[in-house]
Amino acid sequence: MSNLSDRVAYLKGLAEGMEIGEDSKLGKLVLAIIEALGETAEVIQQLAEDHEELDEYVESIDDDLAEIEEALFDDDDDEYDDDEEDDDLIECECPHCNNTIYFDAESFDLAEEHICPNCKKPLFDETGEDNDE
Repeated sequence: MSNLSDRVAYLKGLAEGMEIGEDSKLGKLVLAIIEALGETAEVIQQLAEDHEELDEYVESIDDDLAEIEEALFDDDDDEYDDDEEDDDLIECECPHCNNTIYFDAESFDLAEEHICPNCKKPLFDETGEDNDE
């Protein structure tokens, strides 16, 4: 944009060198045009600077949004991958309410008491050898 400002400055110098003044109608017109060109060049320069600043700001927002998307959606992808691997889950149906419950296979212990979250009754019948007493 400085090229445009330089060209306007050249035209001002040229008008001064040609001794174009406001004493004639044509001189007034030429000087007014050069002045309007100068103001236009300043406005264009300011718009270019504002545009550059906004462009940097939008890039910053885009980077922040990419980080947020990565944090939100990469975790979800991992959950979907885990869901696809049924080997990590134990599926159990409650004998009382037929509710399906899933347990983590690594932390599941049959010796512990497991209660149905739906009906609050034991999932596994604990009557067995201990019942003879």
